[in-house]
Amino acid sequence: MSEFKIHHHVSELMSTLGVSSNDGVGAEVYTDMLLKNITPYVTTQVSAHNAKRKIASTTKTPEEFLQKHDDLKSRNIRDLDPLTHMLSKLADDQVVKAQLEKHAKDKAAAAGMTLTPHSSVISQLPAPGTKMSPKDLNQVRDKLLKQAEATSSTVSSDVIRKIMHDKSAPRNVDIPAQPDWLFQRPYLTMDYVMDSSQPDDTNVVPLATLSTAQQEQAIIEDLLFCMGGVEGKYILVHPLQDKYGERTFSIDQSLDISLQELTRRILPLCSNYSTTVRFIEEKSAFEYGLVNHALSAAMRNLIKDYMILVAQLDVQRRSGQLSLQKLWFYMQPTMKTMEILASVANSVNKGECIGGPVLSLLHEKTLSLTGDTKSQELCLYLTQVACVPYFEILEKWIYKGIIRDPYAEFLVEENETVEKERLQEDYNEAYWEEHYTICRERVPVFLEQVADKILNTGKYLNVVRLCGRDVKYPNAEEIMYTIKERQYVEHIEKAHSYGSKLLLDLLMGEKDLMARLRSVKHYFLLDQGDFIVQFMDMAEEEMKKDMDEIMTTRLETLLELALRTSTANVDPYKDDLKVDLLPFDLISQLFKILTIDSRKEKDYRVDSTDHRLSGLEAFSFDYIVKWPVSLVLNRKILFRYQMMFRHTFYCKHVERQLCNVWISNKKAKQYTLYSSRWYAAAFALRQRMLNFVQNFQYYMMFEVVEPYWQIFEANMEKVSNIDDVLVHHAEFLNNCLQDCVLTNPALLKIVHKLLMVCVTFSDFVQRLDQSTNAKLEMSKLTSESTLQAAPTRQDKMTDLVKRRTAAKVVSEHVDQLTPSENFERTIVNFDANFSRHLVSLLGRIIEVSSDACQNKLMNMVYRLDFNGFYTDQLEAHAAEKSMAEQRHSVSPLE
Repeated sequence: MSEFKIHHHVSELMSTLGVSSNDGVGAEVYTDMLLKNITPYVTTQVSAHNAKRKIASTTKTPEEFLQKHDDLKSRNIRDLDPLTHMLSKLADDQVVKAQLEKHAKDKAAAAGMTLTPHSSVISQLPAPGTKMSPKDLNQVRDKLLKQAEATSSTVSSDVIRKIMHDKSAPRNVDIPAQPDWLFQRPYLTMDYVMDSSQPDDTNVVPLATLSTAQQEQAIIEDLLFCMGGVEGKYILVHPLQDKYGERTFSIDQSLDISLQELTRRILPLCSNYSTTVRFIEEKSAFEYGLVNHALSAAMRNLIKDYMILVAQLDVQRRSGQLSLQKLWFYMQPTMKTMEILASVANSVNKGECIGGPVLSLLHEKTLSLTGDTKSQELCLYLTQVACVPYFEILEKWIYKGIIRDPYAEFLVEENETVEKERLQEDYNEAYWEEHYTICRERVPVFLEQVADKILNTGKYLNVVRLCGRDVKYPNAEEIMYTIKERQYVEHIEKAHSYGSKLLLDLLMGEKDLMARLRSVKHYFLLDQGDFIVQFMDMAEEEMKKDMDEIMTTRLETLLELALRTSTANVDPYKDDLKVDLLPFDLISQLFKILTIDSRKEKDYRVDSTDHRLSGLEAFSFDYIVKWPVSLVLNRKILFRYQMMFRHTFYCKHVERQLCNVWISNKKAKQYTLYSSRWYAAAFALRQRMLNFVQNFQYYMMFEVVEPYWQIFEANMEKVSNIDDVLVHHAEFLNNCLQDCVLTNPALLKIVHKLLMVCVTFSDFVQRLDQSTNAKLEMSKLTSESTLQAAPTRQDKMTDLVKRRTAAKVVSEHVDQLTPSENFERTIVNFDANFSRHLVSLLGRIIEVSSDACQNKLMNMVYRLDFNGFYTDQLEAHAAEKSMAEQRHSVSPLE
């Protein structure tokens, strides 16, 4: 059972029992406890029987419980034994029993119901014929109405809806139509024909007129007729009350008492024969599947032997050598055989079993007959024959990767709507997990332990086949059912090893998977710095435009130019890199991937249609991946890479903006001291911002991505199958996303605000520099042209005077700008906003690191607060938060 399903069941159980999630103890905690302590339950006859007896001894109605248990057991309910074992454990825990009883009473009282059993209510009613007054009638009516209301309210609409949802869907199989004459000819059956239109036999001699010896011969003849499915003269067949009901007979009461008793002992054989042949004729129809067909064929072979025995006995009767005692003696082994066949038929009919459940039932029946050698051999024969078509499907699957399951009986189910071509289209498309899945109700119990290996083996070979390669397993052997040797498990494990190695060699060798992953890492995780720097230099002006105004073809051209003129030119897969302009920003993309609807995440969900995105916000890389590499690099994985790229790319853009500010700030040297002192605060703030951005990038690149990549490469050298590759790759990306704060909406929001403050500050300072540059250009235009011969000494002196004059003009312009209150207030606001968000980020990192044990994030705190500059502010922030929490906890009490 998956972690998500366990979490769902835990949440449902907590909701049903009224358990609230408080003090940090919720469904997640209980789910983790279950996952850590989960152990497989091994069913044995002794443990199941002891659990059943224990529950029966503690319940008030043991007979009803045992009857219900046996009824469910006969229907082949798979989880009955584990459920009984769990209930027996609850029966020993008095604390849990008391709590459950209290909760049931409280719930019943809140709903105005009663927990009184129906039998108790009926027993309190007056006896039939009792005279009652109108007052008594009103009391009885109120009591019955209350009980009826309780009964109708016990099963809620949610429970009914869940039951209807969990019911197995009709099998999607193409069943051929049977001819009409098969149903129009009643005498084609081997069972008794109940035809009331036929006239009664008038030549029947009354038994009372015959001697005992003659009565014995007459009743023997009738018994042999009944054994063959024909109604006798003195033994009459009753019509069936139920489709799968037991056949009953009536004996002429004028028959001798001793002969009647002996005849009654033999008649169950005829009843079992009727049950068996009805099963054979019904289950031979197409819709009941190949397993039931094989089982019916095995039973038909036994019925043929049985009919031969009946014919031999009839020969002895005609020769006068058969007595009723001899008939009883000769039929002893056959009666046991027919009893087992009828028992199997009834069990299959009650459980409506098809395919794997039939084999599970036969397997358990065979094990239950340990000690009775003859009976166990019979059940073993039935099981082996019934397993033949199932194992043929299994052999094709684990030896060739092909499913030939015309009646939907096999444990592996193919979902044809999930196609491999959609791996590059849908976010959550999981071809590997959803195209072939295990249908748990079809898994025979003796294949339960290797069901996952069976699924994976066929999937491995199927992928190889879809690549155009012929799959031939060199050691293919016929699989046969056995009780003790369990040879089929060895064959399955060998085929699994072969299939996993074949697919892994295909991916790692012919398809060069690791080179592909390194190529993706180069581009999406900014592994090669010269390539991304060249591309940003060339495409910077284009990406400043709105997304609707950008020409994708121009970006593609610039990307190819950057690839060809950088170290990325040696990458053989560089042509698979493409430009992608996404219609949503990083935050929207984050939740588009997670697709988890919770109240917390809805607060951060952004509707991309509410604002226009710039090219920088919409820009991302895409990667063309072909089958079968798309199993590893599917759309969901590529979107995780895109999230990492957009995060780091935006940080790189912010760093470039701040570096441009630093370059433009170099011109402040030519300003007067009066002007420069106003720039000092802006210079200090720019350096703090640059320190934050560079340290954040260093943390992501060298403390997150590279260490996890080294671990991933080490794990890839040890993998033995494609499932390990998928697990390690997903683990690498999940760790990177988590430690780069992309899975924490609160931290990501703070980082995004910090980066926005940096960008806004850079734009403000650059606008100021553009103003001074414009003034400088105006001063240059007033001067004479310098396009003349080599300057003389006098020209040089003149040029120096002109530059000083221009610098003085610009300095005066800056003096007019910077002393203003607007400039000073703006810088102070930028500083306050940046400091507030940075302190908030550091405080949040400390909280997350202590709560979730993410120690790697603490490196950010050490880097940004290396000299204790923010320590006092962090302490004040923590104290303020603590006081706010105290006020919040005290206010409800007041």
